[in-house]
Amino acid sequence: MADVRAVTAAELMERHRGLLRRDGTELALVDAREPTEFTRRHLLYAANLPLSHVGLEVAARIGRPGTSVVVCDDGGGEAAAAALELTVLGYTDTAVLDGGIDAWAAAGGELYSGINVPSKLFGELVEGHFGTPHVTAEELSGWLVDGRDLVVVDSRTRREFNRMSIPTGRSCPGGELVRRVHELVDDGTTVVVNCAGRTRSIMGAQSLRSAGLERVVALKDGTMGWELAGLQLEHGCDELVPEPGVGGRQQALAAAGAVAERCGVRTIDRDQLGVWLAESDRTTYFMDVRTPGDYAAGHLAGALCAPGGQLVQATDEYLVTRGARVVLADHDGIGATMSASWLIQMGWDAWVLEPDWLDEPGLVTGSNDDAEAARRSRQPPLPYDPEDAEVARAAMQAYLDWEVALPDQYARDDLVEFRFCS
Repeated sequence: MADVRAVTAAELMERHRGLLRRDGTELALVDAREPTEFTRRHLLYAANLPLSHVGLEVAARIGRPGTSVVVCDDGGGEAAAAALELTVLGYTDTAVLDGGIDAWAAAGGELYSGINVPSKLFGELVEGHFGTPHVTAEELSGWLVDGRDLVVVDSRTRREFNRMSIPTGRSCPGGELVRRVHELVDDGTTVVVNCAGRTRSIMGAQSLRSAGLERVVALKDGTMGWELAGLQLEHGCDELVPEPGVGGRQQALAAAGAVAERCGVRTIDRDQLGVWLAESDRTTYFMDVRTPGDYAAGHLAGALCAPGGQLVQATDEYLVTRGARVVLADHDGIGATMSASWLIQMGWDAWVLEPDWLDEPGLVTGSNDDAEAARRSRQPPLPYDPEDAEVARAAMQAYLDWEVALPDQYARDDLVEFRFCS
């Protein structure tokens, strides 16, 4: 520890307050413990970067070596070791939290359990703020039996959808919803958005409602709620909501434009992006929010694959440096605008790259599957189908109860603030 600079909990709290004031500072808060320890209790904005993964992941997650980094643990020594490794890797402003997360709690700071907590908390607050309507599993089952005019869209990744899905459901990852759904509906159609649990259902449904579709509801508690209601999921499905035609795309462009105006989403051109990426004193994350397949077919050099709905629902995985800029790219600006609108409400300085780059020469092909695999390897699985059905049901209910309770912690935490668009 003698070779590593330390910051006190009080000092770290003051830096958090500076970020809330948007005073131009940046901070990457890293928890160097293994995922199982991290999920039990951690600081809200801490990104889990285990000591064992630092060398593999830090360049992608904290790209600017001059970033101010504070590393924490719970007294096991991982923070000091990780901070030393970061210093060796060229990170010039690295410190550890003196006394670890226990010192933070002793100073009055909140500790949270679970994964992707900032985004899940935000989703719960979105439901409360906008009054996003929902349908229960039992009600939806009745609608399906009655032949009601509805479409069920699953806002998770295609991989998750393939594993388990709601009957009649079609895959439409969250960042694609506004682009693709308009063409599926007429004036009498109800759109039901589901995920595994709660927040991607809420965020997907509210994205569509914010984009002007009124007959949209979230499936309460997602596939977990379906199973807890004693209903059967389907497995191995792979039906994808198709690309929109000209009419659907025009509707989506108009809807995204209205959202951009309400939420203050701004665009930049390639020249400005180049200037920002070259800056040594400010971090700019550059994310391609299209589907992994579109990204692999051709993307701009330096862009990381971060499908829009997953980015918004896992900001602590993709956007480690708070106070950084975020530039989002896609091929028509629709998904990028919707994702940026949510990031702005979460406190991020988010921008959209003007979508005129797809025909440029020199696009990079291939995926970042290795990075995505590393990200998933650190995440404890959601409580899906263990061998003991009763254990599975208890785990799913506990997970849902935990998520619903997050706003209670938010109400006690004076270091967190979200600002909703009208």
